[in-house]
Amino acid sequence: MLQLNFNPFPNLETKRLLLRRVTATDVKEILELRSNAETMKYIPRPLLKTEEDALDHIANIDAKIETQEGINWAITLMDSPKLIGVIGHYRIRPEHYRAEVGYMLLPQFHGKGIIPEAIREVVKFGFEHMNLHSIEAIIEPANLASEKVLLKTGFTKEAHLKENEFFEGRFLDTIIYSLLNRS
Repeated sequence: MLQLNFNPFPNLETKRLLLRRVTATDVKEILELRSNAETMKYIPRPLLKTEEDALDHIANIDAKIETQEGINWAITLMDSPKLIGVIGHYRIRPEHYRAEVGYMLLPQFHGKGIIPEAIREVVKFGFEHMNLHSIEAIIEPANLASEKVLLKTGFTKEAHLKENEFFEGRFLDTIIYSLLNRS
């Protein structure tokens, strides 16, 4: 059975990173992350416009944790508490022992190996502590950087869905990558 108890909140650590709970003190960084058109380019969600929008987003993250529907971590560098990105298990489907991993990183931290390092730790948590059987990542086909990260961290391409999402007046394709728990 899936182990979906996120209380107390599980902080995760890697060599360089501390993955901790997103809090209201992260409001400026969440706004910076989710209001940036370049960062949100491959994420079919509306841009945040105000700090109130960012606080609502943080409240939504908290609600998912409390209801065991998802868990998100703030990505921080070990020597700084400032949020530089987010990563988490979205759309947890307990009946299928499956969850979707998603992640975002402020542009100034791209290309430093931060996301692969965070993914490995979040995948490990999903398999070892949540008892997931599979983890998927859903990306837009043009998101080559994300594809590269997923392949680097052991994910394999599972499906290319044609025009299966509708956002801002157009249909979008998605590609599903997955990783199975083989331990």
